[in-house]
Amino acid sequence: MNPRRKKRLALALALVIGVGTAIGLMLYALTQNIDLFYTPTELVEGKADGSKPSVGQRLRIGGMVVKGSVKRDPQSLKVSFKVKDVGPEVTVTYDGILPDLFREGQGIVAQGELVNATTVKAHEVLAKHDEEYMPPEVAEAMKKSHKPLNYTEEQKKGTDL
Repeated sequence: MNPRRKKRLALALALVIGVGTAIGLMLYALTQNIDLFYTPTELVEGKADGSKPSVGQRLRIGGMVVKGSVKRDPQSLKVSFKVKDVGPEVTVTYDGILPDLFREGQGIVAQGELVNATTVKAHEVLAKHDEEYMPPEVAEAMKKSHKPLNYTEEQKKGTDL
């Protein structure tokens, strides 16, 4: 093999190895930053495939804030509340200012870290923007694994029955 071909072969191999390494590092970084979405029922009982998140795992949880469950610390911005879909309740703790649209009986999505089987420490809380809206992930997960949500006209208007 002549020197010119050796040089080209070495350059091609270096290029392939470099691109492969870069893609591998990008995929590894992406897997470290994925926040999987769970409903409260999936968090406690596991997903359909039997997978459950482990303590310390980053995740997103979505559901409805349980009425009467919001507890605020008068000395700080710490707040805890319970989130529910149609199954068990999960406690979410958050240290910060909640969105203006956050209130009991409304849908939310919280991003955070699993503390134990029924507690999530959130670093971000997102609230829905009107009474007709439900986060797409919450609606899809509830539709897939639970009975459909049927609201009465009074509930759609935000009044209690």
